[in-house]
Amino acid sequence: MHTLPLFCAALLCALPLCAQPQFSDQTAAAGITYRNVFGGPEKHYILESHGSGAAFFDHDSDGDLDLYIVNGATFATYRDRSGPGNALYRNRGDGTFVAITQEAKVGDAGWGGGVAVGDIDNDDRPDLYVTNYGANVLYRNRGDHFADATHEAGVGGDQYSASAAFFDYDRDGDLDLYVANYVVFDAEHRPAKPKLCTFFSGLRVYCGPKGLVGAPDVLYRNEGDGAFTDVTQASGVAAANRYYGLGVVPADYDSDGDSDLFVANDETPNVLFQNQGDGTFQDVALIAGVGYNGDGDVEAGMGVDFGDYDNDGDDDLYVTHFFTETNTLYRNESGVRFSDVTTTAGLAAATVEMLGWGTRFFDYDNDGRLDLFIANGHVYPQVDQAATGATYRQPNQLFRNAGSGRFAPAAAGLELAKVSRGTSFGDYDSDGDIDLFVVELNDAPTLLRNDGGNAGNYLVVQVFGREDNRAGVGTRIGLQAADKRQWRTVNGAGSYLSHSDLRVHFGLGPAQLSDRVEITYPNGSTYAIANVPANKLLVVRQGQGHALLELGANPF
Repeated sequence: MHTLPLFCAALLCALPLCAQPQFSDQTAAAGITYRNVFGGPEKHYILESHGSGAAFFDHDSDGDLDLYIVNGATFATYRDRSGPGNALYRNRGDGTFVAITQEAKVGDAGWGGGVAVGDIDNDDRPDLYVTNYGANVLYRNRGDHFADATHEAGVGGDQYSASAAFFDYDRDGDLDLYVANYVVFDAEHRPAKPKLCTFFSGLRVYCGPKGLVGAPDVLYRNEGDGAFTDVTQASGVAAANRYYGLGVVPADYDSDGDSDLFVANDETPNVLFQNQGDGTFQDVALIAGVGYNGDGDVEAGMGVDFGDYDNDGDDDLYVTHFFTETNTLYRNESGVRFSDVTTTAGLAAATVEMLGWGTRFFDYDNDGRLDLFIANGHVYPQVDQAATGATYRQPNQLFRNAGSGRFAPAAAGLELAKVSRGTSFGDYDSDGDIDLFVVELNDAPTLLRNDGGNAGNYLVVQVFGREDNRAGVGTRIGLQAADKRQWRTVNGAGSYLSHSDLRVHFGLGPAQLSDRVEITYPNGSTYAIANVPANKLLVVRQGQGHALLELGANPF
């Protein structure tokens, strides 16, 4: 439903009369009572600061987005798993949620970090993978509940895990799994009196990650029978396993038809795994220009996303960083290398005093250009005690894509300052614009409803594979509306510790239809649809045609 006059969309809100969309906090009104627990308030150990993530996904296949939220623990509760536990909320379809954690059997009470969503058995039911400090958990979706399949799948691990991503790296039609692990940390034998290190302005804070051993990342290959095989060594990803992994996002950055992978590392060089097409990867981050920033400096990578912000057909890269470091925007130069364009894009000065986490390219105002959101919050509560130039609680940021390669801060109702971490993106109220869910450290979360983004027209595309994975992960979608071309990839991974809606959202501005929508599946097969009307859900089934539905309708 349009909430602003249509002529405003036609002018792309260039006039003062046409206010930009605003985000409003709907957490309490939506019935979300979860509260994050993540270590103690003073953060004396590195384990206590990195927070949790969340996932927007349709767990019951009824056409609207449900919400899974990971929770942490404390040193007193993690061993016997007596903490608050994770939470699953079912979308009622009216803008509210109801907690169904117990009946769904997904309330793992370990020291949780991230969540990845993927239909690992191609049964049209999305499964859940939860990363923890300690053993991770895989939940198979059985329809009326989830079953713990960690042991039979062989994906438990025993590390300090961060982000994870499902993607089909070998193009065999099922989803494989990459898990980024952070540092080696022994909570059981931690010193009773924490060892502190000196930070900016003489503050005494927890030590690390520098000086700690990096925990090795893991790549699991899906064998198609419910089991996964650890192919970390055989695939070549072990060659870059000495770093501190936090953020993960797959993308075909070089447009050669297979999925590559970027890993954002904390205080160590980033990794760009180029898929060699033979089951192996090669780290090309240095020669591609994304291992360091444009000045050659190593940065503290946290959140990450790929997206074609300049609408030139290849995916660009954004990475969030630590206080005193700008976040970094890398422009993709035709799949060969990347250029650090942070300053020329207008994204340097505005982020240097922030500490960024969850992030994503998304079109918040439906004008056909990808905007940028960043969740912010410091790691040291002690920064409030000294003149560091930073605060512990920080406002989140939204940058509107102004075109011509530049972004501008958007005043969109994000003034509230919290200690934000993982962020998930999706249209939970099915009104045609993208909403946000932010997990706040040791606090209530924030459900941010987009109010007014649907003044511009849109098209949402949902892909179902047949020869390829059922969720269509890795499918490339091109759209032309009037004189604009846009490209997106089906991918819910990225941000930080989180999963976003797999449905692909295109903003169309004033255009009433898409002249052409082109689908390229991971196996290389293609499908095209002409003259697709705006403000619909386009459901495309590989080898079986397409259908047009109202947004929020059940596509299954």
